[in-house]
Order: sequence, then structure tokens, then C-alpha cells
Amino acid sequence: MSKVLKFGGASVKSPKAIYNLKEIVSSYKENLVIVISAIDKTTNKLELVWKNYIKNDSIKANEIANEIIKFHEDIIRDLELNNNSFLKLFDDLKLELVDYLRAKTKQENNISYSKIVSFGELFSTLIISSYLNKEGVENKWIDAREFIKTSNIATDSRVKWEETKIKINSFLSKDKSYITQGFIGSNLDGETTTLGREGSDFSAAIFAWSMDAQEVIIWKDVDGLLNADPKWFNKTQILKKISYKEAIELSYLGASVIHPNTVKPLENKNIPLTIRSFIKKEHEGSSISKVGKDDKSIPSIIYKPNQILLSISSKDYSFIFEEHISDIFSIFSKTGLKVHLMQNSALSFSVCGIIAPSELPVLISEIQKKYTLKYNEKVNLLTIRHFKNLDIPELFQNQEILIQQRSRSTLRYVLKKKK
Repeated sequence: MSKVLKFGGASVKSPKAIYNLKEIVSSYKENLVIVISAIDKTTNKLELVWKNYIKNDSIKANEIANEIIKFHEDIIRDLELNNNSFLKLFDDLKLELVDYLRAKTKQENNISYSKIVSFGELFSTLIISSYLNKEGVENKWIDAREFIKTSNIATDSRVKWEETKIKINSFLSKDKSYITQGFIGSNLDGETTTLGREGSDFSAAIFAWSMDAQEVIIWKDVDGLLNADPKWFNKTQILKKISYKEAIELSYLGASVIHPNTVKPLENKNIPLTIRSFIKKEHEGSSISKVGKDDKSIPSIIYKPNQILLSISSKDYSFIFEEHISDIFSIFSKTGLKVHLMQNSALSFSVCGIIAPSELPVLISEIQKKYTLKYNEKVNLLTIRHFKNLDIPELFQNQEILIQQRSRSTLRYVLKKKK
């Protein structure tokens, strides 16, 4: 059985970081499937390319694309990659991106988004695969789009598990190591699809599930799975051993270290997930498995800023029944609202979630066709799991509480900064 390693964009952001990746990979004796994200902030830059592409600003789109290409060419030069077959593959990818942006016939927005942003992972993995081979770490570069098969939804696409498993097991040998991309796949027509932002962790789980891997190891710039985001909290603790169930709960509640879809396929086959630091390689990190030693011993605090709070009621002040909620959720699904909290009363139904700014006017318009709507933008969702008391952390005590929910293990607040 092989192991699956996943490296995020921060772990490959420079030639020095790529040297470090080589040291990590070289320490493994078994064959590996290595899933790698786009280098550093490349996906964000490619999203800017796409935004200009759909606005028909080809000059700006090509200008940013050329900056991205030059950035990768500088890394190629620094790594001294001069293998002719690699250079041809890289040049082919460059031309494919440039030609796509110049094409007179434009594809629809979601399809073009997935196509354009996929080049970040394709560039990074091609470079790193070539570098590792140059350094004697033998591997084969593969295109994840040939293996991860998805629904026709171009973005945040759903995996076709059996088709994917057949593809992976038919073509990948457990006697070789492979480097492939996170985040991307393709539908049954061969069009590029994406699994949602930060979906590379999920890609690693898909390969592991399909191959019955021994373990998935995610290498990040943190010491492991922390009980709070150090960006917001000074004192954090590592959750060294937690169960699949707890990890699923934390990812659903918004913990940013794990992509929400990652854990379930691993739990289905009892494949442990380890989160380790590529900076402090000597640290053991965090382990997610059947063993939940730290599930309840350490409170976890999850803070999700810039949410939207919707309060929906019927126009005639009648009760909100199940059929209303079903109808409301169909609108959420159509507009891409991701719901993080729900609360209902006899006359209203409230949700807190996140939605792309471009889709917010559509969401509001669709709801107001049938219902009365009040909403607050830029609210903050605070979740305390396995709370020891009922106090809001001092950092948030100057905020107004719009909603408070409490269960046996979880305390949640929707907050808005006081004016």
C-alpha cells in the first residue's frame, strides 16, 4: 500500500521551499502519490485572469497571465531545469493558456473559470516533478483530470467515485511514485472541473480512497491541527489525536486546516490522516483516526468573519412550514450560498452563511419574489466546541449578539461589530 502526501501552495512558494519538499519526499522509502497545489498565490492571480477574460478585457487578462508565466519561468531557471522534454511540456502548457485567452469563442463562466485556474496546479506539478527526477527522486507526472471524474458542475463539482476508482486503479501502479494536482478533475466529457477552493486536501483523500492507501499526510505551515486560528488567537493548542467524527464536525463548523470533504472518504476505509509542519519537520503533528483522545479535552474556537445573515419570513405572516424551507434551500443551492448556521421560529427562518459577492444580488432577488427578507452583511460567526463556560472570548465582547445557539457540546454566536 502506498502513502499519499499533499503539499499546499505555501510549501512550494519558492525554490528554497521546493528544496525542502525534496528533503521530505526523499525521507520516505515506500512509493508515494504526491498531490501538490498551485505555487503560493497563483490561483488568486489566475482568478484575476478569469475575471478579465469574462469582461472581454483580453489585454489585461494576457498581461496578468504573462506575469504568472514569467514567475514560473524564474523558478525553472533557479532550479536549473533544462531537460528538453520538460521544457517542451511546459511550453505547450503556456501556449494552451495563451491560446485559450485569445480564442474568439468564449466558454460559459463556470467552465472558463475551472479551465483557467487549473493552470496553477499544472504548472507547479510539472516543475516539481521534473526537479525531483533531476535530483534522483524518481516519479511520474500525471494529469489529475484523467483520473478524478466529476459531475458536470464545473465548480465545486461532485466526484463520481466508482468511475474515479476504476480510472486510478487501471492506470496507476503501486510500484511507482506519482506527482499530480490537487483541486482539479474533469467531467465525463473531458471538460476541466474544480472541487472548490482549498480542494487539494480532498484530492489527496480521493486518491487514497481509490487506492486503499496506508495513510494521507498533509504538509502545512502550522504545527498540526490547532484548536484556534493563530491569525485571530494568540494562545493555541495542538489537537494531537482526534477522531474522524470530531474532524468532520470541526471542518463543517469552519475549521480552516481541513477541507470539509476530506475526512469522510478516509473514515469510510479507516485511512488515518496526519497533519504535519513542513517548517518543523521533527514534530509529529496531529493524527485523525478512530482514536479520539483529544476530542473533548481541549475546547476549539472557530471564527468565520464576513458572513451574511438572512432572516426570511412569509409575506402574509403565515407559519414557515417544511415546504417553505425546501423552497428556500433550492434557492440557496441555485445561487451557491453555503449555510453555516440555521435557526427558525414560527414566522421566520434565519441562516448565516457565505456567498460569492457576484451571486448576492441574485440570491436577494430570488428570495424577495416570494418572501420578506431582512439581511445583514459582514456579520461574524463564532463557534466554541467543547466549551468550558458560557463566556464570549474577550476579543469579541465589543460585538452585538444577533443569534446565540447552544447544544451539549457546541456554543455558537452570530456577531456584528457595534457602531
